[in-house]
Amino acid sequence: INSEINGIGNTAFYAGDMKQVLCDEFVAANGRPDVIILDPPRAGSDERFLSAVTAVGPERVVYVSCNPETLARDLGYLTRHGYRVTRIQPVDMFPHTEHIETVVALARTDSRT
Repeated sequence: INSEINGIGNTAFYAGDMKQVLCDEFVAANGRPDVIILDPPRAGSDERFLSAVTAVGPERVVYVSCNPETLARDLGYLTRHGYRVTRIQPVDMFPHTEHIETVVALARTDSRT
């Protein structure tokens, strides 16, 4: 709906268990995504899902996290598998609490075609 409201026609959104959505059939049918946005629960992403993301190999990954510990763990996986952190932005969405959201932009370090 937001894409339509803003006149953006080159977006596609997929809902479901991304471990199952991101597969060879997805890439064959839709092409490799340019950007994947991750917003996992406090437990973070699991290795199977992160492996699927790196196998698909988008140019950029945006990781939104509410848990610094799982963010650090998952960024470790992504940086060991072909990505580098390009920007980190903390966002205080819950003033007067210890909770903070962190948005991390990553870029692929190799150039796949």
